[in-house]
Amino acid sequence: MPLPKVDEIKDLSDQELSDQITTVKKELFQLRFQKATRQMDKPHQFKHKRHRLAQLMTIERQRQLAASASSEE
Repeated sequence: MPLPKVDEIKDLSDQELSDQITTVKKELFQLRFQKATRQMDKPHQFKHKRHRLAQLMTIERQRQLAASASSEE
């Protein structure tokens, strides 16, 4: 399974972006819980979820910076 693409994220609204961030954080928590209880069957999911979270947070930060830059002008 390839890593998710950032192009899919750029089309999301701000609310959808926040919802996605929350969802991925919950999924990472569940993965950590499964690892602690030795119920994990797909350890590669850690990499995919962390990568996805980084993409989502990067896009969110870019939008914040763009909004602050436009309000300063």
